[in-house]
Amino acid sequence: MPELTGGFVSLLGLKFDEVGGDRVVIRWQVRPELHQPYGIQHGGVYCSVVETAASIGGAIWLGDKGTVVGVSNQTDFLRAVRDGELTAVGTPVHRGRSQQLWLVEITDGDARLVARGQVRLQNLTAG
Repeated sequence: MPELTGGFVSLLGLKFDEVGGDRVVIRWQVRPELHQPYGIQHGGVYCSVVETAASIGGAIWLGDKGTVVGVSNQTDFLRAVRDGELTAVGTPVHRGRSQQLWLVEITDGDARLVARGQVRLQNLTAG
């Protein structure tokens, strides 16, 4: 199971509500140290959360057959957010022998979509 505390996850203040091979749910608070210069949530935070949700879900699904690494992260920013709590929900779109594709949608406290992304993962297996 991937590490869910410490490091970058701790720096971003991510809280895991659901962690599994079919769905990952992450919450965090938007706060000034995560803003870009115009006072809104930095797009890199969205990209990081999208990558985190997909990688954790993909790794759990692959289990002891190997590990996963991200090979592509494409994230769209749809709505500016200055404060409040955001929730990311990651679900698989495709899971194959060598790769996985995960979709992650990020919503605000009013259930409005603020960002969405997808991550392609490479399954690294022995043999």
